[in-house]
Amino acid sequence: MQRYSILWADDEIDLLKPHILFLEQRGYDITPVNNGAEAVELNESRNFDVVFLDEHMPGMSGLEALGHIKTAKPNVPVVMITKNEEEQIMEEAIGSRIDDYLIKPINPSQILLSVKKLLDKKTLVSEKTTSSYQQEFQRISMAFQDNLSHEEWADLYRKLVYWELEIGQADASMVEVLESQKVEANLNFCKFIKKNYESWLNDPNSKKPLLSHQLLKRKVFPEINASRPTFLLVIDNLRYDQWKAIEPELLDYFSIDREETYYSILPTTTAYARNAIFSGMLPSEMAKAHPDLWVGEDVDEGKNNKEDEFLARQIKRNNLGIRFSYHKIKRLEEGRELADTVANLFDNDLNVIVYNFVDMLSHARTDMAMVRELAPDEAAYRSITKSWFLHSPLFDILQKIAERKARVIITTDHGTIRVKKPFKIIGDRSVNTNLRYKQGKNLGYEGDKILVAAKPERFFLPKGNVSTTYVFAIEDQFFAYPNNYNYYVSMYKDTFQHGGVSMEEMIIPLILLSSKNA
Repeated sequence: MQRYSILWADDEIDLLKPHILFLEQRGYDITPVNNGAEAVELNESRNFDVVFLDEHMPGMSGLEALGHIKTAKPNVPVVMITKNEEEQIMEEAIGSRIDDYLIKPINPSQILLSVKKLLDKKTLVSEKTTSSYQQEFQRISMAFQDNLSHEEWADLYRKLVYWELEIGQADASMVEVLESQKVEANLNFCKFIKKNYESWLNDPNSKKPLLSHQLLKRKVFPEINASRPTFLLVIDNLRYDQWKAIEPELLDYFSIDREETYYSILPTTTAYARNAIFSGMLPSEMAKAHPDLWVGEDVDEGKNNKEDEFLARQIKRNNLGIRFSYHKIKRLEEGRELADTVANLFDNDLNVIVYNFVDMLSHARTDMAMVRELAPDEAAYRSITKSWFLHSPLFDILQKIAERKARVIITTDHGTIRVKKPFKIIGDRSVNTNLRYKQGKNLGYEGDKILVAAKPERFFLPKGNVSTTYVFAIEDQFFAYPNNYNYYVSMYKDTFQHGGVSMEEMIIPLILLSSKNA
């Protein structure tokens, strides 16, 4: 068992011998001193796990000693002990970065609680988290053996993300267990999608989730209010766990009114899912109703260059008669420009901001060795997302929105999954390059561990010709061509991809916030 070392400075240290003995009996090593100067000197020459400082000592006071201690070793935890309950003293101590604050007279249990909170918290939390997940493991495993509804699958996915975040911080030994459970859950989720997706699109009586093409009409347009603007922020490629990573950073500025999820359509790519959001239509409907805007797989130009016009036509089709703006941020400079002018948007009823960073990160991770090293797994991917968010113009934009009364909706068009298993497929030169879905004629593959849309019209997907077929990778697979198989495997295994069927790609966040400080 680890023994922690404590430095305790108090001008009446002799009177605290019972407290010191109490801690020593529980495995702590105590170094007592009776003045602040000696505490500062010892802190510089030795390493302590925690420092107790009496606030009022002759000569160098506890607050003065605190400044020297934090300057020399900023990360050492310091507990201030004082008889003084004046608010000013407390604020000064807190401002000087103390880690705990105790008011005399103190008893041994108070001291022990403070020490455990500072030194043993990680171990205690890890043990409790591991124990709680072990109890929950069986219930989760039993759940996805049942015939779950789309709401229950969304709840189960959110629960798995919760445990992934908790276990990732507490006990690395349980990560492998959770990973196995996620794999099994995704296996069953893909069976669920194979069984139900067509009926969601074709059977008006089927119990279906909210889908991409219904998002604006059902969730965004009803939030538009003349008394305040509505901001729709679409962060491309944002998974639910990435949302949970950045959520705490927004709590000082916004109240989270509702946290929901919805399902991305297939393919889970920007070209299909995001165009569906802004058009309010499924892909084959877009191709038929808006041939001037829809760009098919056989055309090289960008597939999402007409989102603003799709949005304008959907607003007109719903007879909203509102003032709106649309901004797509693909580069840092564009984000900074919008942050500088965000105040001008408050005259609009609806402001749509599409932010592409997370999408660029997922692709850059494949192409750039450095990014690939930085994001080897989901935890690192979340960490990079959070770090980017904190230093991005997007965070500046949100803080400026929060200064005034506004409704903010944060969502995405699809998520991503870390792919691990190659699946061999053959296609001609006209087949698209996406690693999670293929569209074309004469596609060759073996086995049934994919989702096949032999009749694309049942999936409301455009057909290039009468023999066009779509196939979707399921679980954590990615497509690889046999004639270049080893290259594909070495290049793309353990990268984040989208376009196919998985919980991570299809069950995506929809968050409604309101300004807290306006």
